[in-house]
Amino acid sequence: MNDNNVNRRVLFVIGALLLLLLAAPFASAQRVLLDKIIAIVDDDVVLKSELDERIVEITAAAQRNGQPLPDDLEQFESDIMEALIVENIQMQLANRVSIRYDDDTINRVLGNMASNNNLTFDQYVDALEENGVYLQTREQVRKQMTMQELQRGMVNRRIKITEQEIDNFLNSEMGRELMAADYFVDDLLIPFSAADTPEIKAEKQRLAADLISRIDDDFPLAAARAAARQNTAIEIGGAELGWRKAKQLPSLFADIVVEMEIGQVEGPIEAGNGLHIIQLVDMQGGTEQFVNQTRVRHIMLSPNEIRNEEQTEAEARKIHQRILDDEDFATIARQNSDDASSVVGGGDLDWVNEGGMPPEMEQVVDALEIDGVSEPFRSQVGWHVARVEGRRLQDLSREFTRNQAANALRNRKFELELLSLIHI
Repeated sequence: MNDNNVNRRVLFVIGALLLLLLAAPFASAQRVLLDKIIAIVDDDVVLKSELDERIVEITAAAQRNGQPLPDDLEQFESDIMEALIVENIQMQLANRVSIRYDDDTINRVLGNMASNNNLTFDQYVDALEENGVYLQTREQVRKQMTMQELQRGMVNRRIKITEQEIDNFLNSEMGRELMAADYFVDDLLIPFSAADTPEIKAEKQRLAADLISRIDDDFPLAAARAAARQNTAIEIGGAELGWRKAKQLPSLFADIVVEMEIGQVEGPIEAGNGLHIIQLVDMQGGTEQFVNQTRVRHIMLSPNEIRNEEQTEAEARKIHQRILDDEDFATIARQNSDDASSVVGGGDLDWVNEGGMPPEMEQVVDALEIDGVSEPFRSQVGWHVARVEGRRLQDLSREFTRNQAANALRNRKFELELLSLIHI
């Protein structure tokens, strides 16, 4: 090899090294600390920028709501830091158990947020983008939903409710109050005056009787009150009383309301301030629960890799004809149904409560007579053939009451268990 070429290469390498050494101080002088790690949390970290961003968010929210910030700012920052660490732990746990929400779900939540602000979805997104917080808001929604689902799952597994706890709760004053029915009552008042003559009082009695006779499903008390205010010179008062327990109703008609049926009208009820007409608009809760149930059997066929939509519908129609030709429904279901939850039982869904089926299926089933077989129909999950095997009105009062009590006890324990969980 030519010695001159070797010398030139050596000189080039030395020159390059000198340039790097000369440039190094300038390069290091231009380095900027963009962020730093302030906590290591298992397989993840908490960054200084996250802490600063959360402090800004909380400070801005406090200012908007007119709330003072803590005097001890060091403790304030420490509390926020702890909250970020707990969130990080929970998000890692959620990832391990595959809790995730897709973009469509996030969009539905943002759509609800838009409606609450009297905006369309696009208007709400535009407003977030103008403020530079659209992506941040989406991520925050996703994080909150993920953590809530994780908390629900983990906390509910820790909560145990015994039968004895339910019995004790139902026998307690709190339990009896919670389980008591709620009544929605509307009240119409024809007031008395000290100046009323016997003739005026009689006229008010006639008006009350006339209004009562006209009130029905198509002309409820609210409509009667509005019409009377427009069409009579007599003063008309009263208003909806909203949802109340019996003990929260005026004592004048509390005992009357508990005996009324929904839609029923009572009156005139004479009191010191005038004549009352009341209507029980609605009722919910209470310990008496009768539910319409239907015994249903069905066969479900879902499109798949080897059977498209048209082929699935055609197969459902063949099965329907076989049933009409007196082949055994249960046997066909065991051999053909794609519903894993009912295939072993020959398509038997057992007794289903009213409202307990998908709407498109319930609409078809409600139209069938007992032992009637439906035409094939489509739901969100596939094609169905259904048969009704019975109907009944079932008293579920005891089950309902105990379930409500268990839910109340679970809700009471949830917050305590959640606090215990996130501080482990």
